[in-house]
Amino acid sequence: MNTIARHLLITRDSHAETRLDLLKGALVADAIIPYLGPGLLRLGCAKSPLPHTPEAVAAALNERAPAPSKIRTNMWSVAQFIEQRRHRRTLQAWMAEIFAAPAVPTVLHTWLATLPLSLIVDSWYDGAMRAALIATGRRDVVEIQGVTRATEISDIWTKAYDLSGIELDRVPPVETVLYVPHGSIRPAANFLVSDSDYVEVLTDIDIQTPIPDQVKQRRSNRGFFFVGCRFDDQMLRTYARQIMKRSDGPHCALIDGSVLTRNERRFLAECAVTVIDMPIDKAADRLAGSP
Repeated sequence: MNTIARHLLITRDSHAETRLDLLKGALVADAIIPYLGPGLLRLGCAKSPLPHTPEAVAAALNERAPAPSKIRTNMWSVAQFIEQRRHRRTLQAWMAEIFAAPAVPTVLHTWLATLPLSLIVDSWYDGAMRAALIATGRRDVVEIQGVTRATEISDIWTKAYDLSGIELDRVPPVETVLYVPHGSIRPAANFLVSDSDYVEVLTDIDIQTPIPDQVKQRRSNRGFFFVGCRFDDQMLRTYARQIMKRSDGPHCALIDGSVLTRNERRFLAECAVTVIDMPIDKAADRLAGSP
């Protein structure tokens, strides 16, 4: 059954299965870009050892330095509170503690790592997609991470690494670019997390300056497939919108249609993102399983 609410297309049941089968073919053919979110960490386990929502990160930071109640559930504001009162080095160290446990790649990470994808976007800090790519033994992958300017002298937005963790001066021609716009625990504990981290980024992101050229080039003739993502915060919507900008489409999101907020519905409709309303475990089995 398909339903349209305020021009938002939501596919369910057999229509969702058909759409997912088409997406599987598109991923294998490198015709669509996976955009992975923290919800993917819950795949296949009752409780992830790592935070899988911004609210969970905020709670972990609050355990170390209680923030005022009015901002306590907002990760970006809590991080800013800590940075202002305890110094950036303290925030950096605590984020590294929170994400210190190695992320175990899910079945979907593992499957995606075997595909000749031009671009993978990983929007969380855990490093599971990187670990899955390392496990394949591939050498044709470069990871580009967003970095905070709080600890940088030069005028840069990102840093690039090979899968051994060596920082690269330039991005060589490779089959796959792993783009991690908010940074990651590995290999160098880069985190964009506080409000101040995003001030300059959000000032320039509308003209696309912070987005790497390799991402701009590889998205131009493809759409995006969002998995494990929510868009219930303006920061998340802004980043997704700008990363999608000037891409070819179509776009799809695997998400529970019943939990969508009004702002999420508006965002998805405006960006012409089709919602596939299916449990993530079932979808992952259908994508990663044998034909």
